[in-house]
Amino acid sequence: MTDVDPEEIIDLLQDLVRIPSPYFEEHECAEFVYEWLAERDLDPTYHHVSEPEITEYEGDNVIARLEGSDPDAPTLLLNAHMDTVKLVEAWDEDPCSGRIEDGKLYGQGACDMKGGLASVLVAFAALAERDLKGDVLLTAVVDEEGPYGLGTDRLIRDGYTDDVDMAVVTEPGPVLAQEDLENPALLLGARGRFLYDVTITGEAAHGSQPYKGVNAVVDAGMVADALDNLAVGSHPKLGDGSTCPILLEGGSQTLSVPESAHLMVDRHVVVGETEAGVRADAEEAIDALDIESEVAVSFRDAPDPDMTYGPYVTDEDHPLVGALQSASRTVTGKPPALGYFASVGDFNYLGDRADLPTVIVGPDGENIHSAGEFVYTDEVIEVAEMLVAAGEELLC
Repeated sequence: MTDVDPEEIIDLLQDLVRIPSPYFEEHECAEFVYEWLAERDLDPTYHHVSEPEITEYEGDNVIARLEGSDPDAPTLLLNAHMDTVKLVEAWDEDPCSGRIEDGKLYGQGACDMKGGLASVLVAFAALAERDLKGDVLLTAVVDEEGPYGLGTDRLIRDGYTDDVDMAVVTEPGPVLAQEDLENPALLLGARGRFLYDVTITGEAAHGSQPYKGVNAVVDAGMVADALDNLAVGSHPKLGDGSTCPILLEGGSQTLSVPESAHLMVDRHVVVGETEAGVRADAEEAIDALDIESEVAVSFRDAPDPDMTYGPYVTDEDHPLVGALQSASRTVTGKPPALGYFASVGDFNYLGDRADLPTVIVGPDGENIHSAGEFVYTDEVIEVAEMLVAAGEELLC
């Protein structure tokens, strides 16, 4: 028995959803999570996150640890983020209502990922009642939805992952998998991501005589098209990489040939593609255009150069995968589907930068990042039960 109380976990989920926590505004949610753990004598601590240079952000992760009896036994990390995207205006009800209807709980972040956060908290509390040999580290983090993943980045920088052996992140996997999946499902890897930041510099001239200048906006359009059609890598598990121009701006003066333009292009990559190779791909494609403007290719500014979302794949034979497969059969009566994530998140930091075997398993739903977001309440319960069962197999 997993000792997961279905009513308790759904009440907890409603409480979490009813606290607005857009990224960079997670303070109230962090306080709630801290108090929930403290009320159960689980000894939470705040872990400060500061980024003064670009975002001027100050916030706090919430961390708790269960210490096992055997120092040689493995340590399991349970990671979930407390923030959501900014509240979407198109809701036709309170975006933080927590309304339940037909087995669905509605609210901004209900699926991404307060459902997974509720699962982690309840599973952690249940594992605290077990006679564990190994440790369990709980990290409820800030700023996963923001530009840099500052919460989990700071965990790694401050050494919290140094003694961890494996990680579970309870993101909603099936909704963003590379292929159609339904829960129960385990996602064993993810593509990585770079963001090209391209500056195009032409030559101004009067708009009535454009042949006297070099139109940076026109050349930027050609660069955008070239990068949109860039040859990308492929991987047997992660599928193909991709490119997507997401911003093109330049020019503004009446009757003037634009002398500069700015282009940003999203580049999702697979294992084997490096930062140097990604830059070279873009530069070679641009050189082949033979345009008159000067073009400089760089990457989006980040607080630290190593804050990159690298791709990763977790071995299907790893004990964590086996324990979660067994847990799925026990809890749901079904073997889980295995898949891979299409985009990026804190799991990239853990699976690539921290080099941890990392599995995504979380409750699914629909309309993530948009109005009408919901999570399936039965899957929130099942994920918590799976985490407890897997934790018992790995750590007891």
